[in-house]
Amino acid sequence: MLSALDKDLLKSVADLEDIPKGAYNIRKNGKLESRSVSAHINIESDEERDGIIVTIAPGTINESVHIPVILSESGLNDVVYNTFVVGAGSDVTIIAGCGIHCGGPEPEGHEGIHEFRVGKGAKVKYVEKHYAAGQGYGKRTLNPTTKVFLEENAHVEMELTQISGVDEANRINEAVLGAGSSLVIMERVMTEGDQKAVSRNEITLAGENSSANMVSRSVIKGNSRQNFYATMVARQKCFGHIECDAIIMDNGANETIPALRAEHPDAELSHEASIGKIAGDQLMKLMSLCLSYEEAVNMIIQGFLR
Repeated sequence: MLSALDKDLLKSVADLEDIPKGAYNIRKNGKLESRSVSAHINIESDEERDGIIVTIAPGTINESVHIPVILSESGLNDVVYNTFVVGAGSDVTIIAGCGIHCGGPEPEGHEGIHEFRVGKGAKVKYVEKHYAAGQGYGKRTLNPTTKVFLEENAHVEMELTQISGVDEANRINEAVLGAGSSLVIMERVMTEGDQKAVSRNEITLAGENSSANMVSRSVIKGNSRQNFYATMVARQKCFGHIECDAIIMDNGANETIPALRAEHPDAELSHEASIGKIAGDQLMKLMSLCLSYEEAVNMIIQGFLR
């Protein structure tokens, strides 16, 4: 049974008020809590790697699957490996995320490895949120890894968000694109206090006429630190772009290193990066509309991360 605390975590990371309709797999404190499959989406346990295998039938259209993880057990470090096999010509949404509630002095953490094998002409929207809360002072760690393999003319859109409360995060995204395939990654991370977050990304444009666009938005508050590294490798005629922007507040620190490597004369690669603070004129304009300083700052940050 899901407690009120469990439901709060599910709401934060997967926008769920209760058990979802359709296919889903809810993992609680390292174990299966509940599961449901549909006519076109099957979920089975992967005992070898302590995870699940989600199989989406070819031609599946306008269906979704929820796979949230929630933790509230003191001292638990949960590790899971999930595999998604997306059939050709399908068009689906996958909603993941992990919520941690820390109530004591012991650390809690989750390491989720998600591998996507996307068939020819398939489309996937993947939404992942990470969140931690609780009155305990144990360290809260979330280390997500995504591995994406796109076949010919497949398309994947990824929204990766770290909301708040995570003390340490090591984020890894890897992708290999086939001919005519496309990938869009939007990563949003906010840290505060003494939190640390590192994002490492490697995208390989292996197929002709493939394309990738990676966008990172970072907000660094307090004494926190974020590092963003992205490498894009072009092996055929293709297009790739990296965009990374960071807002630093208080005593925050940021290191941003985008890297491009072209191994084909017709590859088109570009990047842009910026690190700065909130502009004073933006604050003044909003405060002139009767917003407090804190309200104005929050509005600017939310707009930046949107």
